[in-house]
Order: sequence, then structure tokens, then C-alpha cells
Amino acid sequence: MFQKMLIDGKLVGKDAKGKTIKVINPADAKKFAKVPKGTKKDINKAVAAAKKAFPAWAAMPLKKRQAIVSKMADVVADNAEMLARLMTKEQGKPLPEAMGEMAWAEGYLRHYATLQPKGRTIQNDDEFKIEVRRVPLGVVAGICPWNFPVLVPFWKIGPALIAGNTIVIKPAPTTPLTILKILEMCNEFVPAGVINAVTDENDLGPVLTNHPDVAKVSFTGSSETGKKIMESSAGTIKRVTLELGGNDPAIVLPDVNVKETAEKIFGGAFLNAGQVCLAVKRVYAHKDIYDEFCDELAKLAKDTIVDDGLKQGATMGPLQNEAQFKKVKALIKSAKKDGEVLSGGVVKGKKGYFVKPVIVKNVKDGDDIVDKEQFGPVLPVIKFSDIKKVAKQANASDYGLGGSVWSKNTAKATRIASTIQSGSVWVNQHINIGPHIPMAGFKASGLGVEQSDEGLEEYTQIQVMNVAK
Repeated sequence: MFQKMLIDGKLVGKDAKGKTIKVINPADAKKFAKVPKGTKKDINKAVAAAKKAFPAWAAMPLKKRQAIVSKMADVVADNAEMLARLMTKEQGKPLPEAMGEMAWAEGYLRHYATLQPKGRTIQNDDEFKIEVRRVPLGVVAGICPWNFPVLVPFWKIGPALIAGNTIVIKPAPTTPLTILKILEMCNEFVPAGVINAVTDENDLGPVLTNHPDVAKVSFTGSSETGKKIMESSAGTIKRVTLELGGNDPAIVLPDVNVKETAEKIFGGAFLNAGQVCLAVKRVYAHKDIYDEFCDELAKLAKDTIVDDGLKQGATMGPLQNEAQFKKVKALIKSAKKDGEVLSGGVVKGKKGYFVKPVIVKNVKDGDDIVDKEQFGPVLPVIKFSDIKKVAKQANASDYGLGGSVWSKNTAKATRIASTIQSGSVWVNQHINIGPHIPMAGFKASGLGVEQSDEGLEEYTQIQVMNVAK
């Protein structure tokens, strides 16, 4: 399979004899497809095309832009199974999860198609009419990760287009196929240059973020890369939205139903093999239920069927790429030194990047497995005794993306949750997100807002129209 890039309404890329990027199936570590290896010249062409398309797109009536975004949702819905199978081959997640991502992508696009930038009148009297308008920025650069290779690009494409911007998408080099295929199908009705996509080997990001004709960068990925994007965008004072890493705590109080709560937390930790920025990354369980809670998590881990995501019955796929596989293996090794591993580990006898869910007991703050974002199927459980101090433990992190508190006493849990320093805090649930719910991060977990009306505003510029009567 050879999937081309999209620049100015044309499928671009040399044939299979040219410079290409191999796409690896993480279930067997074998190449199964190629995409072009984009160049600086390709980025410049894509930005130029987006800049050229911007005036007409911004001037298009909002209803027509909304109709085009809705039609993109139709493409995802009408081809969901084919696209999900392709995603599973390049990303690794089980087919039901891939189908779920298609449903989410469709739903997000349909919601974006109902939104509109909202201005307001702040004065209208005999002397002045003063309006605050929300106008588009211009060309947006969307830099995307490999964990949700369709949903996250559409988190950027949807609001960017509704606000009147044009966009250049850079998918992750290990998962470019599915989003490129969707954009190829959408190219039949999206005006040329409005959406462009360029593939690279993580070497063209600075070209986009430094480009003088790019007005905004929207990035989802690691905090370290986010810092570099802020630095490279500073020269041209670009607007930047960063949705970065997290080390999300779950605080479990002693009055919970242990079995039910363990099941919910397990699901919130190991979705997509733990490769989720908002996943539960560390659990603080009260001493009164600590051993029982760890045992319940270990049972769930042992029952998990880790296999090729295209095989029926698989409940967890491989890690997406070799680099992440090595990182998780190193953390498991350190966890064995610092605590007690109750279950799981690297699956032997398979060529792919498989790790059976790991539950780690008797670890503490300061251990690598607790302090670092694992971004994989490894969950440390920390014992606590003082309910009044546990939030302070949870907040002792550079990250602040999400967190949750679990208790039968909802009011008590909500009081504790209000002290958690994170952009999203849940009570008796985890990863309840949606296109109408703002997503933001504290500290090193991000800058700006994604989703919702607030997220749409990030793709606009305030303009004050001040008219003397």
C-alpha cells in the first residue's frame, strides 16, 4: 500500500521508488505500507496553498463551511469499518476500539458543524456601537500524535475550518495512513488548499512552527516537544495550543465498592493499552482497602487478552511503536526494583510490541513508575492513610491534565476533587470527554483549550469594531 500526501487539492508523493517512510504493523513489527517522505519544499507548498485558499474559505458563508464539515463526518461514517481495519493495522488497537474512534471522530465533526464563532455587542448607544468580533487567524498547523491518529487530527481540522481558517496537518510518522485516506476521500468536495497533509519522519515540525505564514500551531503530544514548539513559534509570535502529557492520579477512598471501582479504574487506565494522555497513570488507594484493591486490579490484568487487534477476542493490542515499547520495558524493570509486580509484563514468543497489563504494588512517590508518565499498560498503586493529605501527594507532579476521586460520598469526593490541580477532574468516573466539554491542562500538561466553544475561540482572533454614530 502506498498512500500519498495531500497538497493544494492534489495527491502528492513520488511512487514507491522514491523516498518513503515505512509504516510498521505493531502486531508483528513488519512493514505493510509506505507514505512519501515529505520535504521542506512540500511544507512550503502546503502552507502556500493554505494561504492562497484562506480568503475565499474565510469569506464563505458559515452554513456552507458547516455543510462541508458535516460531509466529512459522512465520509467517516460511510467507510468506518474499512478505516478501522486500516487503523488497527497501523496503530495496533483492537478493532472494536478502532471502530469506537471512528464513531468519536464522526460525532466530533458533527458537533463542530453546529458551532459558530460568537461575537458580542458591548456598547450600543447614541454615541457608539462597539462590537467584539471573532475573526479567523489564517493558516493553522496541526501536529498530531500516534495514539488517536484520526480523532486528534479532526479535533484540529473541525474547529479550524468552522472558524474560517485553512490548515496543514502533519500526522505522526508511524500512523499516517488512515487520516490520509480519509482526506483523500474528502478531497472530492473540500476546496483545494483548505486542508493539506504532509508526512515526515519527525523532522519537519520546526519548518511548520517557524513558518512566517502559519498563524497558529495546534499540537498534541509530549511536554518536551511542546516546549520546543513554544520556542520555535516565539519568533513570529504565533498563537499556540498545546495538549501535552499527563500523570493522572485516581484517589480511591475506603468506602468504595472495591470490585466495581477497580473495574472502572482498570478501564480508565488501560484503554488503548494505556496510550492515552488522560488515562489513569497512578492510583492512590486507602490503606483499609489497599490489598484488596490491588488484588482486584491484578485479576483484571490477568484476564486481559493481549493479541493482534484484528483477532477476534483481543481486548488489548500491542504498543504502537518500538520506541515506546522500549520505554515501557525500562519502566517495568525499574518497577520490579522499587515495588512488587503482581501481574503482567512483556509477552514472550510474539514478534510485535506486546505487554500484558502490569499492576505494581508497594511503590511510593519518588519512584520512576509513579513520577514518570508511562504511556503504556503499567499501573502503580500507592498506599495512603491520610485523606486530608492525599490531594497534596497527587498534586506533587509537574503534570496537571486529569484526575479522579472515588467514593460513595459524592459530596466528600467532590470537595477533594476541587483541590486537584488538573484541567479535568472526575468524580466516580474517568475519561468522560466530549466535543462540548473543554479540555485544558495545568502546569506542564498544556496551554490553551481544546474542544467546545472555548476551544473554537482558540482558532479565532478578537477584533473590536468601534463605530462612532
